[in-house]
Parts: sequence; C-alpha cells; structure tokens
Amino acid sequence: MTMSPSWYLRRLSRMGPRELGGRVGDAVRRRRWRSARPECPLVTDALFTSVLPTGTVAAVPPDAAKRLVAEADRLMAGHAEFFGVVRDDLTEPDWWYDPKTGRRAPWGYAFDVPYRSEDAVGDIKQIWEPSRHQYLTVLAAAYAVTGDDRYAERVAAHLRSWWTANPPLRGVHWISGIELGIRLLSWVWIRRLLDGWPGVAGLFEGNPVALNQIWHHQRWLAAFPSRGSSANNHVIAETAGQFAAACAFGWFPASARWRADALRSLERQLRANTFPSGLNRELATEYHGLVLELGLAALAEADAAGVPVPASLRVVLLRMTDALAAVVDNRLRPPRQGDADDGHGLVVDGAGTDRWGSLLATGDAVFGRLAWWPTVSGTDVRTPLLAALIRPYARGGSVRRPPSRPAHFADAGMTILRGPGEIWCRCDGGPHGFLSIAAHAHADALSVEVRHDGVDVLADPGTYCYHGQPAWRQYFRSTLGHNTLQVDGGDQSVSGGPFLWTRHARSRVLVAEPSEGGVARWCAEHDGYQSAVHRRRVELTAATRELRIVDEVSPGDHKPVRLAFHLGPAITADLVGSRAVLTWSRDGENRSAVLDLPGELSWRPHRGESEPPLGWYSPGFGRKEPATTLVGTGFAEGAHGFTTALRFHG
Repeated sequence: MTMSPSWYLRRLSRMGPRELGGRVGDAVRRRRWRSARPECPLVTDALFTSVLPTGTVAAVPPDAAKRLVAEADRLMAGHAEFFGVVRDDLTEPDWWYDPKTGRRAPWGYAFDVPYRSEDAVGDIKQIWEPSRHQYLTVLAAAYAVTGDDRYAERVAAHLRSWWTANPPLRGVHWISGIELGIRLLSWVWIRRLLDGWPGVAGLFEGNPVALNQIWHHQRWLAAFPSRGSSANNHVIAETAGQFAAACAFGWFPASARWRADALRSLERQLRANTFPSGLNRELATEYHGLVLELGLAALAEADAAGVPVPASLRVVLLRMTDALAAVVDNRLRPPRQGDADDGHGLVVDGAGTDRWGSLLATGDAVFGRLAWWPTVSGTDVRTPLLAALIRPYARGGSVRRPPSRPAHFADAGMTILRGPGEIWCRCDGGPHGFLSIAAHAHADALSVEVRHDGVDVLADPGTYCYHGQPAWRQYFRSTLGHNTLQVDGGDQSVSGGPFLWTRHARSRVLVAEPSEGGVARWCAEHDGYQSAVHRRRVELTAATRELRIVDEVSPGDHKPVRLAFHLGPAITADLVGSRAVLTWSRDGENRSAVLDLPGELSWRPHRGESEPPLGWYSPGFGRKEPATTLVGTGFAEGAHGFTTALRFHG
C-alpha cells in the first residue's frame, strides 16, 4: 500500500504548526544524514554493571522455566511463528526476507525504502518482527536458567549476523523508531541474561561493531522522535528503549544527556497517553499492555542503575495496572477493543504463558495487589526478573487506589457490566481514539462485547492486518465490523487512510449504573451520522441472566439501517426468523443462550465471506477464521427502537 497525494493532504490537515515545523526539521536532517554519517566515538574500559541480583534466576518457577526451555529449543531448531506465518528458517535468518510474500526488502538509504508498499518490500511486519530480537531474549533467558552455552552461542551468532547485514541507516530496519527502541531494550536484556557466559563482554562492550550499533540507534532516536499527532505508543517504545540503553549502556559522551532527555519524555508521554483512570488513551487494549510492559521495563532500568525517576511515572504505571485488573473477565482476558498487532515490550517467556496474568503478577510484586483484584494462578519468567530490579512501591502512600473494583471509567467511556455465571459485558461510549489521527481506533461507537465464562459470545472481531490488504483493514475497523448499528450505509467516523481518521464520532455516556447483583444499566449516544443520533440502552438483569439492548435513531424518518452481532468463533447459531439459538462448549460442558433479535429487521447469517468481507474473527494479528455474523437490515421509523435480548441458560 502506497500513499496517494490526497492522503498526504489529509494527513497534513491533522497536524498543528509545531508538529509541521518538527517534521520539516526531520526532513532536512534526513537529507543531511544521507552523506554525513559520523563514526561512533571511541569507547574504552566499558563495563556492564546492570546485572540481576544474586538468586534472581533461582526464583523462576519451575513450570515457567520448563515452558521457556521448550520454546528456546523450538527456536534453536529454527522454528517460529510470526503473525500466523510459520517459519523454519531461523537457524540462519535472512533479515530482509518476508516469507509471506516471498519478497526481499530493497537495499538503500533507510528513508528511501518504500516500506508501506507490499509490492516493493513485502509485508513489513513480517520483516520487522524478528529484528525486534525478542526471540533472542527468549534464548538468552534459556541460557540464564540452564547455563547451556548453546543458547548463548546462537544469540551471539544472530546478533553478529544482524549487525553485519544492517549497518546504520541502511535498509528497512532503520526506518521506524518503535523498532529501534524495542530492539535496544532487547539488547539490554540479552546482555543482562548472558552475563554468566564467558563471551558476553566480547559480544557487547568489547565489540566495536556492537558499540557502533548501540550508539547509532540512540543517535537516531534522539533525532527523530514521534511527534504531535503520532505521539502514541510509538513514542513510549522509543523513549523506553532509549532510556534503557542510556542506563545500561551508558558508555558514550552523550549518554547522560540521552538518559535525561529520554526520562523526561517518557514521564511526559506516559501521562499524556494515559487517562487519569489508568486506561490507555488509544482505547486499544493491546497497546495498553504494550505501554505498561515498556513502562515497567524502563522503570526496572532506572532502579537497577540508581537513576531517580519522578514519582508520577510510578503512579501512572500503578494506575494502569489497577485499571487492567478492573477490566479483565474471570479468565483474565481484557477487552478486545481497537487495534491489536500482538506487540510486546519485553519477551522472556515461552508459549502458553498468559500475557495479562503475567502483567498482573508483576503488578502484584511491584505495587501490591488490592483485595478486589482477580486471582492469578499462572506463573511466568518475567515477573521475578523485573521484580528483582524494580524498587517495591511504598505501601500506604499518598496515592488513593480504588477500594473496590471499578466498573465505569468515565474518562475513557468504558463500562463493564457483570452478571451471574461469569457474564461480562463491555459497553463503549468513549472518545474515538487518541490524538487528531486516532490511528488505532475503530468505528465502534456504542458497540458491546459480551462473554460468558471467558468465551466470546458477542465478539469484537479484532484487527487482522495493517498494511497491504486495504479491504480487510477497512472491514475489521468498520462500523459493520462491530456489534453496533450502522445508519445510511456508512461508518460513524470517516477514514482517511489505514491509520488516519478525518472525522471522529463524538460519544457521551448518559447512564452508567453497574451492578453485579441487581439490574446493571448503561446508556450512551453518538453523533457520527451527522443527520441522526444513535442512542443505545443496555440492561443486564442478574435474576433472569438477560442482557437487553435497545437501539434508537433520532430522527428516524425512514433511514436505512444495519444492525450487526458478531458471534465468537466457538459459537454455533441456529437462526429461525428473528430468533437465534446459540450453543457452545466450555471445559467439556455444553452451554447455550437465546438471542431474540428485533423483528422489524430482516435477519441473515454471514460466515467467512470475502467479497465483501463479512463474518470473520481475528484471534491475533495476521490470522483470521470464519465466525458467524448476524446482520439485520431495515429502516428506522420515527422514535421506534430496536430491541435485542440475549438470555443465558443454566
């Protein structure tokens, strides 16, 4: 996908004067750097002192260590999976190769590479992901827990290969700051986890090639920060990686300045990216997880290096952790809201480790769990490593934490309704994303997401892709692609490109009365259709285990509407007229529910359709599977509303 001139005009329209000025300066700098590439300053007597405290690795739970070693052995055999593409070539990776399309990214000055064009480059996510070197942190962690030199030697061979193939400012891996930031964080942890290996000093601080790479990565990040309308999760990754490297690899004349600047930016951007309630402002749950991971990793580097950090930085991470504990369902699954690209800040665990349970376990170790937090039964490798470095948060401090589980986050417009039998319902009445472009938002105003004992019943379909497949990108973030009402055949918010919204629907919550024992109520409306207001009421009655949804369009005056309900992939639906009997299985038990749909609309099931896309569920980035979507078509008439009732059995 290449950007048209009209896209650039739309993108410019979302920038302010300060951002425009910064981007002009970036353009000038890129031209100058094309021919002026300074050498890394001479470094002598460099030492790595940011090691794990004695006994840390011994605290890793045996089952977590077993999963880690199993994953490391798969990697040693060359096997890995990135975004649904299985690879068996990781014994000697081609760092510029995309196995999905079979293309290799072109060589040349980094800023000339047309990375958005799949025809020219391939799928950029497939190329970038291995070069975050998070699979190498897994191998390094396996060395730390086993002492087996094979893992360390493979890490060293791959780092040397990458450094040779990707000299500074050459090629596709020097384009995006988030990639450089996460890669630096990986290198810090690789050095730390390999500390007992005899060859580690010769790989890092005694290696001029490594020093050159580390210096150029930090110089790049200092020069090209994400700006203005792009200062979302990318800027957190950039500053976290820069700060971590400047703490752990503080061997250069500019290290103190880079460290101070990165810390100042990290603290400011963490606050800017986070609502006071603790939820991430992008309203894309996976980016909440990414930002929290990056923030905790940066805090670990600060405490390990004895660098004081503002109290507000710890407070933001504390609130993010409490917010995560509040919104997960009984199986520790958070909402599937907004974009998700499976991005992680720090990976040292094997397959089967629960990401959200791991974050809550780390939150417990660092901040202390509250009485209402859900129980985390699983184990992980990362928690004891981070907890060994991060100074525990002072209990009973001045920060007031929620005395009971929050259910309504007014600033984020998110409300969680809970009922018996582990019924969980997310109602969306929040802003349309973050900053002027709302890059990772979906046109999902007033959508609901319903689960029963952790199973998606009314599901948010997910994301699937970013680049290269515009029809699929558009579908998964469209209004029709969510459990809400579409009026006049269009989206509530207007898209100007794959990461750009030029008009944002404005939502407001009118009623939010969560209750786990009686009747929980929620009501909100939005103005995205301009000629009409969509208002939705949701009630969850505990006694009858019924969820009732009422949709109203004002003024109605015979407007065409489509009402969509996306069922989770585990749900089988038998639709007769306007009634659907839903069945599924959980832990060997058969479950069921009845979905009574508005009889005023004509209902039809869709499953796995491609022209146009409809009836899909994306369990992760790059993956999709057929799922049933029930779509009702008809007309809004006057003040008459459409009533949907979902009743759970047993």
